[in-house]
Formats: sequence, C-alpha cells, structure tokens
Amino acid sequence: MDPTVDNAATWPDAIYVHFRRARIRQVGYVPDAGHSRLIQRCIDDPDIADVVLTTEEEGVGLVAGATLGGQRAALLMQSSGVGNCINMFSLIKNCGFPCLVLVTMRGEFGEFNPAQVPMGSITEESFRLCGFLTYRIENPDDVDEVVGAACDMAFDGNVPIAVLLSQRLIGRKVWSK
Repeated sequence: MDPTVDNAATWPDAIYVHFRRARIRQVGYVPDAGHSRLIQRCIDDPDIADVVLTTEEEGVGLVAGATLGGQRAALLMQSSGVGNCINMFSLIKNCGFPCLVLVTMRGEFGEFNPAQVPMGSITEESFRLCGFLTYRIENPDDVDEVVGAACDMAFDGNVPIAVLLSQRLIGRKVWSK
C-alpha cells in the first residue's frame, strides 16, 4: 500500500486487493455498515460474484459450493452473525474446506447496543472451538499484513481462518435517532 495514503480510511481497499490476489471469486455477506466499502468494491468487480445472504449460515454453504466448484469464496459478517453459523461450521471442519471469514466486531469498545455484547464477547472463542485460527486487527496499519497472511493460510493450506476487525478499527457505532 502507498504509505502516503490514510490507512484508517483505506483498510477495506487493502482487503479487496488481497481478495483479488488470492483469486477469490465469490463473496457472501449480510449487509453491514462496517463492511460497506469492501462490499461495494466487490459489487463493482465483474470478476467477483457478490452474494447477498439472508442469514450468515448460508455463507458456509456458499464457501462449500465454491470450493467444490473450483472457486474461492470469502464471507463477510458482523460478530452477531457468528452465532448463527456454529452448526454449519462443522461442514467446513469435517470436509476440510478452506474458509476465510472477515468479521466486523460489535459489543466491544464504546458499544451503545447492549444486545451486541454477548456474542461480541465470545466470538473469538466460538471460532476457535469450531476449529478456526483467529487473528484480530486493532490498527489499520496491520490490515494488509494480517489479511494477506490469512488469505495465504486459508487457500494455500486449506485452513479455516477468521479475521476479527475490532470495533476500534471500524469505528464506534452511534445510535441514530
């Protein structure tokens, strides 16, 4: 990345560059403000099939189908959606599919919505119990290196990886009245 560019504003672009480099051809997501810039980059790319999911667990099926069809897929979700996927993650583990999940965290630093705190507080542990390696990013300067390594590990090593994008990285949410 260009060191003269403000990393705080462009970290989603760094993730997109790694999606292209890793030849990811399908990206599943439930619409999320924290992922909005990355989602738009995927929508605008004719080489990436952007798939709007009804629920996050549908994305696990997307990953499995993409893998069986010879393509690579990534999932974008909010931490509150991770709990919806627990049973489906057994498909990833039992079949040995590569899986890359990028999670915008809620229920952390400065959270205004108490309903986000329970799942936010156990997201990382939940992924680990499901057999995922997890990496947390707090600083925009770390996005390029961590996401690059996560793509390589997931797709070159057939390893399930979850990258947690902290609430400090994505920015505090505020209640709109």
